[in-house]
Amino acid sequence: MAPTKTAAKPGERLIYLPLGGAGEIGMNAYVYGYGFPGKERLILVDLGVAFPDMDSSPGVDLIMADISWLTARLDRLEAIFITHGHEDHLGGLPHLWSQLKKPVYARAFTATLGRLKMEEAGLARDAIRTVKPRPEVITAGPFEVQFIPVSHSIPESAALVIDTPAGRIVHSGDFKVDRNPIVGEPWDDAVFEAIAAERPIKALMCDSTNVFSPLPGRSESTLGVPLAELIASCSGMVVATTFASNVARLKTLAEAGRAAGRTVCLLGRAMKRMILAGEESGVLQGFPRHVSPEDAVEVSRKNLMLIVTGSQGERRAASAQLARGKYLGLEMKEGDTFLFSSRTIPGNERDVLKVVNAFSEKGVNIVDEQGGKYHVSGHANRPDLEHIHRLLLPDMVVPMHGEHRHLREHVKVANEAGIAAIVATNGTMLNLTGEVPVVAERVETGRIYLDGTALVGALDGVIRDRIRLALNGHITVTLIVDEDGEALGEPWVDTMGLPPTGRGGRDLAETLEGDLGEFVAGAGRKVMADDDKLEEALKRVVRQVTMEEIGKKPEVIVVISRLSAE
Repeated sequence: MAPTKTAAKPGERLIYLPLGGAGEIGMNAYVYGYGFPGKERLILVDLGVAFPDMDSSPGVDLIMADISWLTARLDRLEAIFITHGHEDHLGGLPHLWSQLKKPVYARAFTATLGRLKMEEAGLARDAIRTVKPRPEVITAGPFEVQFIPVSHSIPESAALVIDTPAGRIVHSGDFKVDRNPIVGEPWDDAVFEAIAAERPIKALMCDSTNVFSPLPGRSESTLGVPLAELIASCSGMVVATTFASNVARLKTLAEAGRAAGRTVCLLGRAMKRMILAGEESGVLQGFPRHVSPEDAVEVSRKNLMLIVTGSQGERRAASAQLARGKYLGLEMKEGDTFLFSSRTIPGNERDVLKVVNAFSEKGVNIVDEQGGKYHVSGHANRPDLEHIHRLLLPDMVVPMHGEHRHLREHVKVANEAGIAAIVATNGTMLNLTGEVPVVAERVETGRIYLDGTALVGALDGVIRDRIRLALNGHITVTLIVDEDGEALGEPWVDTMGLPPTGRGGRDLAETLEGDLGEFVAGAGRKVMADDDKLEEALKRVVRQVTMEEIGKKPEVIVVISRLSAE
């Protein structure tokens, strides 16, 4: 559909600002703006999460982009558009929407997932509005937005065509060139050719995840035969894991299990939710019959296939539970087969290997994706990226959804085709108004952590302190002082996360208490009368002693209790 003809006014500009997802994979959040500098009307595309690790974010549940730049300009924010239902694009919505409170637009399957999340968070389901794909147009201030069906590893993924007075933008979202994706819409060159023919493409914001993969991407439909052959060849119970959101893969695995004469059972809340959302939204039809875990227990092992969550080694997912022992009455035994119909996301290798080794100890046969035989990516490879460049012929390409190395390589790909391109990581605001992208300013960006039920900012120090506690241990020193500034007894020490003995086998707590007692006995009146000076001096003694005894400088808390004359 051709855009409404609205002329750009002199001095107005078109801007792009990634708050998350550019320079990393995860927690996608992209802002577009149009208007006079500092007064642009804004839209937000995607609001996702990243997942924590014990090294950089111990104890954290989720990580999201810091949206403080956006909340400071709420009066200018028109709407939020969600391209698809993966957690790194949708997962932040139930945690951050209450700060934004703007209408959310998504296609039916994504909207179904989003409403389930909003309901669980106690938020209004009707905040999410279901939209149809092109030619439907959503007007949000100076923006006219169309959802364009693309193939990906989750149903009803969409690219966005964003029309502005300064030109047409295509925001690719996550996509692959798959003309037979099993579930969801196939890739269609003609759609993108029509989009480019209607109006020249000023800028393509493009997925960069697989820019280093030199061969064209493979279709989801190529997996049916090899998966069926593998499962038919297995004895004992077969268990397969994949990404819960990959509804097409779940269907292919279930069909392969049924073809081999096996009863199929799904394990994992996320997987069941995806099947339910697919059926409710109408994108999933004819999913093979499957039984409950209670019924699966009664099926002979040689006739049973489980499809389970936990392809990334998540501790609470079904895969890890089975690796540790029984789960819902089911367990793996010697001669069974466990299939990873997935790839390990960088950073998850250690968790996946724990599951693999636990199964190996049980005598389970482990089958990985074997270089693409049992898994295909949901992202466009380098030849596919070059293909969409040729289809759209944009004036400029801005790579997104990738680490810095991906963005930089994607710029090279675009430049080789004679297209202007630039690396724009989180916080880099681009002015897209001219013939080439120009850095307009740098915006401070960061992360927000979901820690239990609380949202914690990166600058709050909570995660930093937790890391320091984990690395260095903790010591509490308690001292009681009377009204004259004299110590009542010696200081006592409690240690946590530290070895009990130091050099020469000496008890660490006793050594600390002895040295602290000597210090207090010799401290002058000025030090004993000043809590700040006394606290700092006691901390210094603790750190000196622990460095000598165990080679550590722990976190120290000093509690000084002063007795009054009353």
